[in-house]
Amino acid sequence: MSSGMQASPGAAAAPMAGGARLEAMRRRVRFSRVALWGVIASGPVALAVAVASSAPAVKAATPAGPAPLRSTTAAAVADPAGFAQLFVGSWLRSTAGDPSSAQARLAQSMAPGVEVPETPAAQPAPASVTALRSAQRARGVWSVTVAAQYADGTVRYYAVPIAADAPGTSFAVTGAPGVVAGPGRAPMAKSPYGVRVPAGDLTSAIGRFLGAYLTGAGEVERYLAPGTRLSAVSPAPFQGATVQRISATETVAAAERVPADGTTVRVLASIQARDRGGRWPLAYELALKARSGRWEITALESGTAQDGGAR
Repeated sequence: MSSGMQASPGAAAAPMAGGARLEAMRRRVRFSRVALWGVIASGPVALAVAVASSAPAVKAATPAGPAPLRSTTAAAVADPAGFAQLFVGSWLRSTAGDPSSAQARLAQSMAPGVEVPETPAAQPAPASVTALRSAQRARGVWSVTVAAQYADGTVRYYAVPIAADAPGTSFAVTGAPGVVAGPGRAPMAKSPYGVRVPAGDLTSAIGRFLGAYLTGAGEVERYLAPGTRLSAVSPAPFQGATVQRISATETVAAAERVPADGTTVRVLASIQARDRGGRWPLAYELALKARSGRWEITALESGTAQDGGAR
C-alpha cells in the first residue's frame, strides 16, 4: 500500500473509539427498555419507584427571605370629629330628669361613663352643632373641639376626649366634655388683588359672564376662551347679578384698551346677586386672557390666588 493510502494508527483509533462509545449507548438504551417493561409488569408501585429514581434531582430554590407584609399600622386613623359632633348634639339635648329619652339614651350609649346634664325641660337646644378641630394626642387618643350655636347667636365650645381603636372603625367618649375658649382669629394676609379695575371692557366681560353663569341669561360658552369648559349653575339661583367692584393682580387689567393677544390677568369680582328673597353679596376669582380685542374667561378659580404673575 502506498504511503498516500495508508492510515496512521491515531487516525484508525479515533473511529474505533467512537464506535465503542456508540455501542455502549445502544446497550444502555436496550437495558433501560427491558428494565422499564419489567417494572410495568411488576405493578404501578414499582413503576412509580422507578420513575422517581430515574428522574433528575431538582433542588428547590430557597427564597432570600420572607415576603414583606404590607403594614396597616401606618395608615391614617379615621378622624372621630363626626362622632364627637353627634355626641355633643345628643348630650346637650339630654336631661337627667328624663334619662329614658332618645337623646339621653344615645348620649349614654356613646359615653357610658358620662352623666347627662341636669337642666330644666325648657332649656333651649342648640340650633346647630359643628366639629371644628381634631387633635390626636397619642395613639388612639383624640381631642375634638365642637361648637354649639344657639338661636340667640351665642356659641359654646366643647372639648371632647375620644378613644379610637387601631383601624379607626370604633370610637368612644372617654370623659365628660369640657367648655373651652373658642378658636382665635388668625391674621389675614394682604390680598394679592391690589389693582382697582375701572369700568371698561374687562368689567363688562366679567359682568356678562357672571350674569349668564348665575341667572341663565345667555350662554356661558360665548364668554369662554377656546378650550375652556364651564357649566352655568343649574337651576339658575338668581334673577340678576350686578358687578360692584373688580380688583386685579396685574396693572394691565386697568388699561383702557384690551392689550395684546395672550395677555392674562387674574381678578377678584365682587358682585350683588338678586333673587326673590333678597340680595346676596358674592365674590368670584377669575382668570382671563386677551384675544382679538376682547377679554375671555379661562378659569373660575377657587381659593385665594398667590402673589402676582399670570398663570
